[in-house]
Amino acid sequence: MTTLDLDKQQQQVGKAITTTVLVAALGYFVDVYDLVLFLIIGVKSIKGIGVQENIIDEFQSLLDIQMIGMLLGGVFWGILGDKKGRLSVLFGSIIMYSLANIANGFVDVFHDKDQAFLAYGILRFIAGFGLAGELGAGITLVSEVMSKEKRGYGTMIVASVGVTGAIVAALVGKFLSWQIAYFIGGGLGLSLLMLRIGVFESGMFEKSKKENVQHGNFFDLFKHKKILLKYVYCILIGSPIWFVIGILIGRAPEFAGEMGISNNGLLEREYSIMFCYAGLVFGDIASGALSQVLKSRKKAFYIFYLFCMGMILVYLNLSDVSTTIYYVMITLLGFSVGFWAMFVTVASEQFGTNLRSTTATTVPNFVRGSLVVIAMLFDYLRAPGKLGDLTYAALVVSAILFAISFWAISQLPETFGKDLDYVEE
Repeated sequence: MTTLDLDKQQQQVGKAITTTVLVAALGYFVDVYDLVLFLIIGVKSIKGIGVQENIIDEFQSLLDIQMIGMLLGGVFWGILGDKKGRLSVLFGSIIMYSLANIANGFVDVFHDKDQAFLAYGILRFIAGFGLAGELGAGITLVSEVMSKEKRGYGTMIVASVGVTGAIVAALVGKFLSWQIAYFIGGGLGLSLLMLRIGVFESGMFEKSKKENVQHGNFFDLFKHKKILLKYVYCILIGSPIWFVIGILIGRAPEFAGEMGISNNGLLEREYSIMFCYAGLVFGDIASGALSQVLKSRKKAFYIFYLFCMGMILVYLNLSDVSTTIYYVMITLLGFSVGFWAMFVTVASEQFGTNLRSTTATTVPNFVRGSLVVIAMLFDYLRAPGKLGDLTYAALVVSAILFAISFWAISQLPETFGKDLDYVEE
C-alpha cells in the first residue's frame, strides 16, 4: 500500500469516527430533549386532553410509567447491543422514541379524556423504553472506535452536546404548544436516520463475536462476585447526579419558598431545569477534559464530588437572595454534577466487549430509577415528626449519597487508557 493510499485510508477512518461521534451526540440530544420535555409540558398536556382533577397525581403516574419503560428498556437494549451490535440499538431506540413522540402529539384526538390518558400512558411507556437505549449504545460505540488515549474526549462531546437538548426542550415547551413540542422531538430523531449511512459497527464488537463466549447475557453480571460488585459500584457513583437534578432542582420552587427567596413568584420550574442543564453542559466538558489532563477518571470524580458537596452546602444555606442569584446558584449546581458523561464512560470501560453495551445501557437507567428511592427517603425525612424541614432532609440525604459514592469510586479500578479489546470469561 502506497503512502497516498494509507493517508486516504486514515482520512476515511477519521471521517467515520467523526460521523459516529456526531450521530451519537445528536441522538443523545434528542434523547435528553424528550426526557426533559415531559417534565416541562406534562402538566400542560394533561390539562390539554381534558383532565382537570388530580393533575399532579396523574402527571406523576405518567412519569412513573415512563420510568418503568426506561428500566425495562435499559435491560432490553443493553442485551441487544451485545448480541446484535451497537448500531442496531443506536438507531432502533431513536426510531422508537421518535415515533412515540410524534404519536404523543395526537393524543388529544380522543374526545374521551380517559381514552386519551390511556393512550398517553402507553406512549410514555414506549417512549421511555426507547429512550433507554441511545446513550449506552452511543457511549459504547464511541469508546470502542476511538483510541484509548482520546476516547474521553469523544464521550465528553456526546454528553455535552446531548444535554443541550434539555435547554432546547425548556424553551420549546415554554413558548410553543405541547403538540408542536412533541412533533419537533420526533422530527429531530427521524432526521438522524439520514446520517446512518456514514456510521460503521464497532470493530471490537465484530472481533468479539468470533470469540467462543456468550454475548449480552444480563445474568452473567451476577455469576461472579467481582463482576457484580463492579456493576453495583458503577451504579452507586452516579447517584448524586439525579439527587441534585431530581430533588434540588426538580423541587427548586419549594426550596426557594422555604429559603425566603425574594421575587419568588418569578421562579419557574422550566427555567430552573434550563439553567441546571446549561451548567451541566460545561460541567461535562470540564470533567471530561480534566480526566484527560489528569489521565485519571477517579481523580476527576473526587474533585467533582468535593465541588458538588460545596455547591450543595451553599445552595441549601441561601436566604433572601434575588431570583437572579438563585438561578446562578442552580447553574453552578448543574455544573457540579457535570460528570454524567464520565460516569457512563467509566461504566463502559469496566467490562469486556461481550457485556459492555449491557452495562453501559443499564447502569445510567438504574441510576435514573434510583431517584424513586432517593425521593422516598427525602420525603420521609422531611415529614412532620422527622426532620420536618426541606434543608435538613436534603443535607442528610446528600451526606449519605456522597459517603456511598466516595466509597464506591474508591473500589473501582482506574480505567483511563485501558485497552477495551477483551471479553469477560
